[in-house]
Amino acid sequence: MGSPQTLNIGIIGAGIVGGGVVKNLTRNADLIAERLGISLNLKWVCDKDESKLKDITAPLSCDSNQVLGDPDVHVIVELVGGTGFAKQVILDALNRGKVVVTANKALLAHHGEEIFAAAAKNRTNIFYEASVCGGIPIIKALREGFVANQFPFIYGIVNGTCNYILTRMTTEGKDFDEVLAEAQKLGYAEADPGLDVDGGDSAHKATILASLAHGFWTGFENTYVEGIRHVSQFDIQIARELGYRIKLLAIIKEHDGVEVRVHPTLIPATHVLASVSGVFNGVVVRGDVVGDTMFYGRGAGADATSSAVISDLADVALNFKFGSVQRVPAFVSHRLNARVRTIDEVESRYYLRLTVEDRSGVIAKVSRVLGDSDISIASVLQREAPETHSPGHVPLIMMLHTARD
Repeated sequence: MGSPQTLNIGIIGAGIVGGGVVKNLTRNADLIAERLGISLNLKWVCDKDESKLKDITAPLSCDSNQVLGDPDVHVIVELVGGTGFAKQVILDALNRGKVVVTANKALLAHHGEEIFAAAAKNRTNIFYEASVCGGIPIIKALREGFVANQFPFIYGIVNGTCNYILTRMTTEGKDFDEVLAEAQKLGYAEADPGLDVDGGDSAHKATILASLAHGFWTGFENTYVEGIRHVSQFDIQIARELGYRIKLLAIIKEHDGVEVRVHPTLIPATHVLASVSGVFNGVVVRGDVVGDTMFYGRGAGADATSSAVISDLADVALNFKFGSVQRVPAFVSHRLNARVRTIDEVESRYYLRLTVEDRSGVIAKVSRVLGDSDISIASVLQREAPETHSPGHVPLIMMLHTARD
């Protein structure tokens, strides 16, 4: 018998995820080779910051061009992040005919169409399981496991930072700012947390999932985004009293077009997603054939994300072994005439919190305004003002029947 086949890998970006890939790929190298019948070989690990390379035993480089230009490297793993240099690395690799594996959700959300076209043009491929929900195999499920399905509904918690903050606000009665500061100290939130708490990270993932599920590039600019900064402890308490929990959800719904939106949502306390707590993610996928399925697990972190990267490398290795690089294309367009619905078209039930003057007749006036817009009220709650409200004003909470945004 000849020597075993080997897939040569060049990793560009040796930060938290890159270091996790190196550690876990090295630790389980024999197991992976036994399962695949082909070895995964770290040919290069590259980072411009030499300090990130000091504990790595694979061949090292601070020059990405050296890795990209090595003819023996079959696959480039891009773990740099961002949409500038990372895009150059990926397009360079694809133009050289190399396969790419990436965890870069922002880049794919903003430039996925261009990148997928480059992969197809150069008869190669790009894998991106780690770009959505860390170690949860949601991309593979949509592309392969549920290939027989249309997807009327996909919704879930896809950002661990926001879920951690809302969980602690719910269980400990703390305010947003206090929990955010503690999350930053623990490393669950960045020093600049805007991408997470303002919903951008969830919107990146929603854009990728929506595009895959519905067969046309929905575009990040068409994803409605609302974060959690304005969710107050008072909202959390009222939601609990009404039998709900507040979660930041990514929602993808097909109804005369495709809705792609991210915003805080009241979900019943009995719903399975209400129990998804801390930094964990949970996604419900409804297929017209399979029905409802749920995916749950860690959505970020070195180990969870590296598990997804290595899973993609396994697919690359098997494709390489059997000479079928594009067996599962990165993206397949199949509904080019579909459209994304604007938030103005979206119909949903709503939780409405108003701050009103504490005097008679106010509820009647608000009800009349809503009635003139054909918006039906399901229930009304008026509470004594919390300390944060100005004197002479009280919170008025209304649960509305289905209405347009």
